[in-house]
Amino acid sequence: MSFVANSYRLQNGGQIDRQKPLNFSFNGDVYSGFEGDTLASALLANRVTMLSRSFKYHRPRGIFSAGEEEPNALLEIGQGARREPSCRAPMVPLREGLVARSQNGWPSLGFDVGRSIDYSHALWPAGFYNKTFKWPSWHSWEEIVRRMAGLGRPLTEADPDHYEQVNAHCDLLIVGGGPTGLAAALVAGRAGLRVMLVDQNESFGGVLNWEPYQLDGADAGQWVQSVADELASLAHVTLLPRTTVAGSYDHNVTTLLQRSSGSGWRECYWTVRPRQVLLAAGAIEQGMIFPENDRPGIMLAGAVRDYLHRYAVVPGEKVVIAANNDTAYQTALDLHQAGITVSAVVDGRVQIDAERKQQLQALGIELLAGARIAGTRGDKALREIQIEQMDGIQLGRKSCDLLAVSGGWSPRVHLFSHARGSLKFDVNSQSFHPDRLPKDFSVVGSANGTVGLAECWSETVRATEAICASLGRKAADLKLPVIDQAPVESAQVSHLAVNSRKKRQWIDLAHDVTFGDAELAVREGYVSVEHFKRYTTTGMSVDQGKTGNLNAFIALGALTGRETGSVGTTTFRPPYMPVTLSAIAAPYNGKFFAPRRLLPAHTVHQQLNGAFDDFAGWQRPECYPRVGETEQQAIQREALAVRHGVGVFDNSPIGKIEVRGPHAAEFLNRFYINNVLTLKTGKVRYGLMLNENGIIIDDGVFVRLAENHFLVHTTSGGAARITEMMEEWLQCEWPGMQVLLDDTTTQWANFTVAGPAARELLTRLGTDIDISADTLPHMSAACGQVMGLDARVVRVSFSGELSFEINIPARHAAAFLQAVLLQGEDLGITPYGIESLMVLRLEKGYLHLGSDTDGTSTPDDVGWGVVAREKATDYIGKRSLFRPANLDENRQQLVGLAPADASQPLEPGAHLLLGENRQVPARTDGWVTSACYSPNLKRPIALGVLAGGSRRMGEIVTVIDEQKRYHARVVEMVQFDKGNERLKS
Repeated sequence: MSFVANSYRLQNGGQIDRQKPLNFSFNGDVYSGFEGDTLASALLANRVTMLSRSFKYHRPRGIFSAGEEEPNALLEIGQGARREPSCRAPMVPLREGLVARSQNGWPSLGFDVGRSIDYSHALWPAGFYNKTFKWPSWHSWEEIVRRMAGLGRPLTEADPDHYEQVNAHCDLLIVGGGPTGLAAALVAGRAGLRVMLVDQNESFGGVLNWEPYQLDGADAGQWVQSVADELASLAHVTLLPRTTVAGSYDHNVTTLLQRSSGSGWRECYWTVRPRQVLLAAGAIEQGMIFPENDRPGIMLAGAVRDYLHRYAVVPGEKVVIAANNDTAYQTALDLHQAGITVSAVVDGRVQIDAERKQQLQALGIELLAGARIAGTRGDKALREIQIEQMDGIQLGRKSCDLLAVSGGWSPRVHLFSHARGSLKFDVNSQSFHPDRLPKDFSVVGSANGTVGLAECWSETVRATEAICASLGRKAADLKLPVIDQAPVESAQVSHLAVNSRKKRQWIDLAHDVTFGDAELAVREGYVSVEHFKRYTTTGMSVDQGKTGNLNAFIALGALTGRETGSVGTTTFRPPYMPVTLSAIAAPYNGKFFAPRRLLPAHTVHQQLNGAFDDFAGWQRPECYPRVGETEQQAIQREALAVRHGVGVFDNSPIGKIEVRGPHAAEFLNRFYINNVLTLKTGKVRYGLMLNENGIIIDDGVFVRLAENHFLVHTTSGGAARITEMMEEWLQCEWPGMQVLLDDTTTQWANFTVAGPAARELLTRLGTDIDISADTLPHMSAACGQVMGLDARVVRVSFSGELSFEINIPARHAAAFLQAVLLQGEDLGITPYGIESLMVLRLEKGYLHLGSDTDGTSTPDDVGWGVVAREKATDYIGKRSLFRPANLDENRQQLVGLAPADASQPLEPGAHLLLGENRQVPARTDGWVTSACYSPNLKRPIALGVLAGGSRRMGEIVTVIDEQKRYHARVVEMVQFDKGNERLKS
């Protein structure tokens, strides 16, 4: 057999469709391949062997593998908004017009100035960035380092593709669609189990697609097709090719990433909850450690067979094979059968199976036993290798352009590790195998370290029958085909002896980690495998250690005098393969990332030119600017209007939790620091809620509508959170209490009418409630009708003005607001937004949770310590208030602030230093929590937290705001209408 002219493509063979040529480009050059090719096989067929530059040293790199374990050939695919960085060339199906580019090379792949780092590699050992970039400071180097770091260009345009999400349940999830996975699916499917069979390749079959198996006297592909057809005919079996299992989590929750086969979506993210998981994912061939083992042209021996049988591609004409196990001998046999000359097999073992020797001798292939690769030559392509005996005696050089290596096979145990299964080292295969199985999790076949197809099938049938029995099903007998021909298999792998004299031996191709890096790590004390991993960054790149981890353990063992098994393993973490973030988000992006909640009267606010912003998930007007008016001017105008006339504020998002039942009062009394039991019907009380650490988590008023009926107002962002907390305590801690909770926040619209003319306006609207000051005083409530609508009217104020909060059914909100504006037109009615309300509340010194508090604020810090401690009965968080730290008189407490210079504005976030002459740098004594210019006081005002603030009234503090420095006086929090006469009117 011979090559097609100017290519590495054989004239015959392969599973490609030669009647369907496809054109594609790589780095601007146009090439052709065939339907069924991958980008990797098509590039190799076109004699493109150098595809990328390495991560750190920018060394030339070529294709190393034929699957997801590929550490080198990470290419950028597509253009514009559909550009994808760091795609594995062996996993990219070839399509017409595909555009691919190399990464990590500038100005070009062929001439990369970054290669200078390789020539000065002694200056850039592992961890060099922590040691080198300290002078004059890290920030001096940061931009340069960040520009050089990473692989590929980040995306800058919005993703135009569509993604889907699916949640699914099944009885048995089978990971891997090779011969063991197919057999398991056949047994479970015939037993009637709901089965999902997942494989990341374009088609099922696994090694049967590229190894020389003969089953029942026919090509193995016929058996694969017959099984796939039967499984496809079963309604309770779901087949998912082109799907990668990304992660396995608690209770066997498993995530999958499915690639499109031409549908209207690009990827689909599955969350599957199986009753049982069967891992049949096979094994990954490992590379070998020897000097200069990273050149283009050095490839896994199994990958060479894969490209040969599936794509009729042999990426070289002069081949040498290096191995420490028998499976690589199959590569020599297959290449020779294809007409490719293999000049030698270099085997690190001294004792070689007699049959292997005879096979090579019959083919005229030289066998060098007890030998290893001592070095390689070639820059952008492999040209020559140096061979030596294990004792260092040189055996000469051989010219070659392809070196196929095999360091044994390591089970794909990544998902097993995700599920928290433990591993054990197997001396025979020199790899880590599954040991302790997680609950409802089974491993079979090569993934379990089993060798031989017959043995794998036998193990799989037993495991699947046991799963069927555990789920109450009887498995039918399965007649598996007779194996007439199988590739060379190897249960025995020799220990990989490392030449510790040479530093430039790559143990992790993806992150450019060398044996010299490992040696430095050990010299500096990083001998724990987890510490070693982090110091050298081995196994931390895009391949997650698929071809580098085992080499790292071997190197660490060699350097510390330990066996590989005693070195231990690091922990694999999800995802197994990178997952597109857009797939995880699926349709929940843009405006659907989080539900955009609109006020019931949103359209009216739009007509009023409301300046909207997001507040706790709700779109709310900050203010209502008029033509030619800035937002700041609008805020000032609205704050003045409320103080001198009447304003209307839409407070519909405020939390409204209804609490009913015989134990409603006692239930709420356990949440609030205030006494709920003494509240009379029709009355209102302000209260704080704490967590178990005594930290304030919410505030608001609660109303006693009837003896056993309360209305709890929470902050707008706290309604769902506080409801869930109350439900948890009710169901888990106090299940005997007869209480019913109902979050009615969205059922009621809430409008606040505030200002001196508020009572007049409410009277005009028409109500059967007596709203006189004597009958409905401040902090009281009544139910009745307003404007013919069922309503609850509550006399509370967050502005310090005469105020009525009117709750009406949400469906009438727009009409009600329009009526309020119409009836109040001659009164100068002014809609005011949330920022205007903040000015009004700041003038009154009212607490705003989240602005004036943080995750450390207690009742003492905001002036409610006495109330909290004097309450006789227990409540959530009370005990924590007596901790020494919470009783410290120097805690940061909320105070009012007034600038010493009335023209100097105060800014939130500015730091406070006690005294007038404190100099920076100094430890902060507090900071400004909220501030504004008061149009009613005609000066800046602020609230802030200050160490021991409650005893510092009248003191001068120094304010540090970036480069500005000025003074402010500590004052009472209430700076307007200190007697509260206006809200009582």
